[in-house]
This record gives sequence, structure tokens and C-alpha cells, in this order.
Amino acid sequence: MTVGDYGKLLITETHFGGSDMSQKWKVWIAAMVPTLKDRLWAVRDAPAIVGKFPVVIYAPSAGSMAWENADLCEYLASHGYAVIASPDMGATTRDMSLNLPDLNAQAADISFLIEFAQKLPYTDMSKVAVAGFSWGGLSNLLAASRDSRIRVLVALDGSMRYYAGLAKEAGIEPEQITIPLLYFTQGEISLENIERHHSAPAQIGPNVLNRWIHGDLMTVHDLALNHTEHGSMYQRNEDVWKDFPADHKADYDREDGIVGYAWMARYTWKFLDAYLKKDSDALAFLKRTPAENGAPKHYLATEFRPANGLAPSVVP
Repeated sequence: MTVGDYGKLLITETHFGGSDMSQKWKVWIAAMVPTLKDRLWAVRDAPAIVGKFPVVIYAPSAGSMAWENADLCEYLASHGYAVIASPDMGATTRDMSLNLPDLNAQAADISFLIEFAQKLPYTDMSKVAVAGFSWGGLSNLLAASRDSRIRVLVALDGSMRYYAGLAKEAGIEPEQITIPLLYFTQGEISLENIERHHSAPAQIGPNVLNRWIHGDLMTVHDLALNHTEHGSMYQRNEDVWKDFPADHKADYDREDGIVGYAWMARYTWKFLDAYLKKDSDALAFLKRTPAENGAPKHYLATEFRPANGLAPSVVP
């Protein structure tokens, strides 16, 4: 598979018999022309390996395509996971609006994909994780609050951190969730930036991560990454780099973003191995410092907070 092969999925994204992509996606693909021939790891129609594998549902960012993080998804698949993703769409339109009805729509899509995974012969449905980027990192929280089949959450600078008010409106109670969460944050955000850009009613509310007390919480601070660099296809899009220079943190550049992304993928793999496969080596990796794991200096900082007892509603 090449980047261009993934791009062709846009033609049939809303109509299986589609013959052309929308103008919006034509502009997107044009900005990716230098990378369209880049080969990834996936092989079309490759024979399935015999066995049962843990499932990872990938939830894209607001309005994005299913393959926005194909590099991460392929990487996890190469380590023995069945990875499934669908485009992020609103309740009544192709585009996603940042409101509760559309949030509900993506959360429902996540559960739909879990149902789909259940019908595949190579999935182990006792081991299901959901990874979400940006808006998908709020939708996956809503899905987990409703769907007990989800055993692990991963948020790539997820909106659960930035839309606490909407999480409250959706009825999410983080104190009642007992599964482990791996949360990646973008580089430093100042208090001034928060006051300027994160003051809408949907954003103001009790902090979800601070309320994550009955499930293990590991936070990885991606010091070298801005928000959009958590998606590999955004890294490949020239318009993103041209239009959002202010998003770059300190003097980290594009090459640093690529290195930082690789470490994000590695920590995601190890976290899933530790909690879904009960791999002791992966757990040891998580407990070591980034430097002890070979990460370059000034790229990562990690924190771990173990679960503290059980949520009141699930105490025996």
C-alpha cells in the first residue's frame, strides 16, 4: 500500500459506487502529492495469519478520514493487533461538528466497529482497546463510558482534555471508569493560551484526567510534537505546515516531529502489550524513564498514576 492507495478510499467514503472525490479532499490530496508514492507496510489482500488477536479500534480526529494515522495503525497490526478504523462523520453530515449529537455519532461508530470485529474469525474480543486522536480522543471516552467491551483507552492529545464541559454534558463520569488510559499531550501550553483559546462553555468543566482515579493513568508529554503532529497524514500534508507555523513548539522542527511520532507509536504498542497481552517486558518498559528506554533527550516526559481502589458503583 502507498499513501496514494489510501487516498483513493476517499472516493468511496460516503458512496460505495463513487467515481470522484469531493473538492475538499482533492485539495487535501494535492497537498500530499510529494508523498503519495511513499510505501507503507500494509499489503493489500495479504493472507490472514491463523490465530486470535487483540482488537484496536482507531477513532480519527474531527471530520477526518479513517487512514489519518495509517502509520500507527499498521505499526500496531505488525505487532499482532487487529486494527479497524472508519471515517469520522457527524450525525447528519459528512463533516463533524464539535457538539454532543456528533460526539454521540462517533461514539456509536466505535461500538459499531466493535460489533464488526466480533464477526471476524481472527479477533480476541476479550481484549479490546480504542485509540483516538484529538476529537476521537473524546469520542473514545464516551464510548468507553457506555461499552463495557472496551478494556483499554489511548488518547493522542485527545479532546477529553480540552472539552471537559462537553464531557460533562455527555454524562461522562471519569470516576466511574476503571480501565487503564494512556494519554499523550502536545508540547507545553501556557496559561495565557488556555485563557485565550480554551474558554468556550464546551471546554470549561472538571478536568477529566484529574478525575481518572480508579483506572491506571499513564501520561506521556510529547515535548517535541504539536497537536497535529500526532497524526501521520497531517505530517505528510504540506498545507498543514504552511498554514499552522504558530503550532510549532519552541525550536522543534519537522524532523523532530517525525522522531517524536515514532516514540508515540512505540509507547502505544508497549502500553497495549502490557495491559492487553499482560506482557511483563512491556510493563517494565513503561516503568523506565524515556532516557532508559533510549529516547533522545528533551523529547518525552512520562508520569504514571496507579488506580486508587474501585469506583463506588462497582465496589463488591
